Formats: sequence, structure tokens, C-alpha cells
Amino acid sequence: MFPAEVYVNRRKRLRTQVQSGLILLLGNSQSPMNYRLNQYPFRQDSSLLYFFGLDLPDLAAVIDVDKGAECIFGDDPAADDVIWSGPQPPLSQTCQMAGVSQTLPLERLQTVLANAAQNGRNIRYLPQYRPENILKMARLLEVAPTVVNDGTCERLIRAVVAQRSVKAKEEIEQIEAALDVSYEMHTLAMKLSKPGTYEKEIAGAIEGLALSRGCRLAFPAIFSIHGETLHNPHHENLMKAGDIAVNDSGAESPLRYASDITRTIPVGGKFSQRQKEIYTIVLNAHETAIDAVKPGVEFRDIHRLASRMLLSGLKDLGLARGDPEQGVEAGAHTLFFQCGVGHMMGLDVHDMEALGEDYVGYTDAIRRNPAFGFKSLRLAKAVEPGFVVTVEPGIYFIPELIDRWKAGQKCSEYINYDMVEKYRDFGGVRIEDDILVTADGCRLLGAEIPKSIDQVEHMSSA
Repeated sequence: MFPAEVYVNRRKRLRTQVQSGLILLLGNSQSPMNYRLNQYPFRQDSSLLYFFGLDLPDLAAVIDVDKGAECIFGDDPAADDVIWSGPQPPLSQTCQMAGVSQTLPLERLQTVLANAAQNGRNIRYLPQYRPENILKMARLLEVAPTVVNDGTCERLIRAVVAQRSVKAKEEIEQIEAALDVSYEMHTLAMKLSKPGTYEKEIAGAIEGLALSRGCRLAFPAIFSIHGETLHNPHHENLMKAGDIAVNDSGAESPLRYASDITRTIPVGGKFSQRQKEIYTIVLNAHETAIDAVKPGVEFRDIHRLASRMLLSGLKDLGLARGDPEQGVEAGAHTLFFQCGVGHMMGLDVHDMEALGEDYVGYTDAIRRNPAFGFKSLRLAKAVEPGFVVTVEPGIYFIPELIDRWKAGQKCSEYINYDMVEKYRDFGGVRIEDDILVTADGCRLLGAEIPKSIDQVEHMSSA
């Protein structure tokens, strides 16, 4: 945990922003895999972690904004807990580390909330993303599960988003600790990606490395020679010479802060000439986009900039034609680049996505573009000092998408379908780094992981 005053100050600021009522933060519980005692690794709710730092199951926090009081609801370890999990301190002792002096049994929570409701007080809570917590909240508030998320508090959501968006020094240190492990994960993957190796061998090795460093994965690793499937969950392919593998993976620090890095690896150590050409286009877009990030710049403009760079590079290879800027406005680039150029990152790898992406990445004036290839942009608003964002352009040749577009001659004034056909089995290239927005620009977080062609080939040949 961070020092207690960190959490105390965060909660004080939250009370000031919310102004009145009771704030209820519901923690997560253990979740069984296939029977009750065989459980998934526990992951606490990120907002409860942010404001209290308590990484334990079956907790709830109530902040009485009007009285300036705070209470953690939970239970002390039972005898069985000690038998199976070892000695554990009483909850009151643990809560002191978060600057909280009052604790009550979890069973008292419903009574406290009912009394508040009877007295006409507002109970403010965040959107619930776990089905079991929706059911818990329904019981606590005595409402139907289907309407639980209709009652969330927009003022609280906006206050939490505003505070969690700007990362403090201690948070940056945690992200960079995760990135130290990411460096090892990605360089190991480069060294192991040899012909005759299965993807699952690499995926297993990098997850094992994260565990051996006291971390775990920030999200299920994407490691695939079919990089055109953006979130490919499968690791069953046998890699051969001439393949390229997309490795999108990150570590989660001991305090649950994420890293998120992507590299594209030549299996066997050398890119082909055609692979080098596509890789260079993506790398140029990646570096140009990073250079353009600074306070006050709208991230949707960074997305458009990267998209123009990609389309311009493809035009040089004969796959695209016409004016790249007009092509982007027409959406021609989305045949090759279907997602957003990046997202916020912190305690969640897609930071605060559970609170509502439009609250995190958009404003009342900057609304989501519903068009294909634009609607997936998670962050569009202007960035501010302290934001941590990813920058991850890519080029993906998706055969099924090519067939659909070609059949309708979609954007044919900007796309040379005859040339595109020659690349339909190419796969995909993505390059991603994590950056911190500073007062006058941005800086790369963590040690630079090999990404130039020479660096990647050298590491992959080791």
C-alpha cells in the first residue's frame, strides 16, 4: 500500500467534489472457477483500491460526505481462514494502514444504507460490472437487479474519473515497475520466437516470468502469428520461418497498476522486405503520434494524424491512392486500421472503462464518432499533464473484411484492391508504448523496449 496520507487525501478531495450524501464503494469477492473453493485469482475493484488501498475480498466502503466520516464494512478472518490461508491481522488493523479508524461487520451495511435512505439522504455509487455485485447492490438498495446501474451517480463518476485520470508520482513509479517486467517479457518473447515453436510456449513463458517477478498479467496476453485478429485469444499455432508474431502483453504491479506494450516479432530473427515496408509505416506513424502528444492536444487528432501517416505509407506502396487526408475523412484507412490509436492506462489497462468510456475519454463537447474505425477510439478529448496513455497504431490485413469491402468497392477511389489482394495473408503489425503527458509534451515510460527493425532483429536473433 501507499502511505496512509495518500488515501486520506484522495478521499478528502472526493468528498469536496461530491459535496453531499453517502458514497458507497462496493469491493469484489472471490469468484469460483468451477466450484466454490477453486477460485480465480482475486482482483479488487480499482476504485476501492484507489481510495482505500485494501486488496481484500468482501469489503465495502462508505464515505459520509456530510459528516466527514468513513467506515469499512467487512469481517475479521474466521478460524477456517487461518487454517487454510495462514495468520491474518484483524480488519481494523489493516484499515489503519489506509487511514480508516472505523470498521463494522459486513452484515451491518444494509441497515446503515436503509437508515440513510429513510432519512432522505442520497446514496451515491458507481456502475457495477460484475454480475454478483449487481445482485449484491440490488439487495442492499432493495431494488431490482435490472435497474441497479440506472441509479449510479454521475457526479460521483465524474469526480472519480477526474481524480484517477491524473497520475501522481507514486502511481507513475508503480506503472514503471510494471514496465520493468514488461521489458523482460517482451525481450524474452523476441528471443524465444523461433521456427518450430508454438505460440503457447511463448505465452506461457512471459506469464511465468511476470509471476516470478511478483506480478501477474495486466490482461490475457495476445501472442499470435495472426495479428490481424486484434484481440486474438488463441495460442495454438506452430510458428514457422517467415511468420511475424504480434505480442501485446503487460504486467500488473503488486499494487495493481498496469503496463501495456505491443511489439511485432519476426519469427527466426529477420523481417522479409515486404514485412519491413509495412513495419516501417507503422513505426513512423507510432513515433510521429508520440511526438505530437502534449497538453491541450485532442487525442482524436493524434488518432487522425496516425491514420493519415498509415494511409500515406500504404499509398507509397501502391495499396492506397488519392489524398491521404481525404481518404481518412472517408474512412478508407479503416480497412487497415480498425481500432483507436490508444487509451488511458492506470489501475485498469483500459483505465476506468467500467465507469463508462464516454466519461473517461470524451466530454460534453467532444462526442464519440459512431463510424466504423472511429467508434473504437477510447480516448478523444484533450490530454492533460499526468495522463498516462498508450499509443498503438497498426496495420491489419483481415481477409474477410477485404472481401466485404472489395465486393462493394467501398472507398475504391482511395484503395487499390488489386494490390491489397497480394497482402491478404500478411497478418498484422502493431507497435505500442506507454507515455506520460508532461507539462510541455510527453515522455516514454519505462526503459525503451526494442522497436526499430535493427533492434528487434538483433534481439530476435539472440
